[in-house]
Amino acid sequence: MKHTLWQFDVCTTPGSEEKLAEVLETIFGEPAVSYTDYESQKSTVSVYFKEKPDWSHAQRLRLHETLKCGVTARNVPRFKLRRLPAQNWAESWKKHFKPREIGSKLLIKPSWSRRRPRNGQAVIALDPGLSFGTGQHPTTLFCLKELAARRDPNQPQSFLDIGTGSGILAIAAAKLGYALVHALDTDAEAIKVARTNARKNRVLQKIEFSEQDLARLSGRSARTFSIVCANLISNLLLAERGRIAAQVQPGGILVLAGILACEFATVQAAYEAVGMKLQTSRTQKEWRSGSFIRVIGG
Repeated sequence: MKHTLWQFDVCTTPGSEEKLAEVLETIFGEPAVSYTDYESQKSTVSVYFKEKPDWSHAQRLRLHETLKCGVTARNVPRFKLRRLPAQNWAESWKKHFKPREIGSKLLIKPSWSRRRPRNGQAVIALDPGLSFGTGQHPTTLFCLKELAARRDPNQPQSFLDIGTGSGILAIAAAKLGYALVHALDTDAEAIKVARTNARKNRVLQKIEFSEQDLARLSGRSARTFSIVCANLISNLLLAERGRIAAQVQPGGILVLAGILACEFATVQAAYEAVGMKLQTSRTQKEWRSGSFIRVIGG
């Protein structure tokens, strides 16, 4: 069924979307969604209405002042309201999510895609949702590529996913033949979503999911892993570097992502101080991710 919607947009810069979304949700009492174009380095936070909201001069002035106080006084975000043409919105948004290949080993696609895998290519069906991770973001993509590249079919390899979100990395690991696969997150809703995604991909029995605070991980872990991925913000990676590094077996690989390029040198130094050595890294737009090896005896 076709519907007409009104879309309120605020243009901003990457990094301020979460705060801006909170402000808009407070103003309108409706959920806000954000989209970042990593080519143009611009972000848009939007609110949708079934009927035209108050757009009087007085309301626009109130919006201007609220955004000025709630986001930044130096650079007030630009906003606009527009009427969207009638169409089937439940279907039209799907065009933005395309299948993605991770080398020759993985195909990640939304459930509605009819794309068929190549010979020997494992398939992950994953739809966009509330939890982070559909393989579109540069940090998630780096982790997926490392998982695929470092899988040795002639060796048993285990995998730990710290901050699993949608579960995409754990699902990929299970599909690639890692065992055991353990995934943890502090968010109970994320664990619920990840379990659902694992069930849909028929690998739920191959993954241990845990709702667990990173700060409660053992700093002297009795069970270590061949590969560990931590796709987290830099502050958390730095604060918990000892616990994260302790999960990697000697000679094993630690993949760190979610790091702004300007912060990578600090993260690298911190992990080298706890026995890790950088092997490879990649910068894409403002993000830099890296893979470290745990030095034997370190």
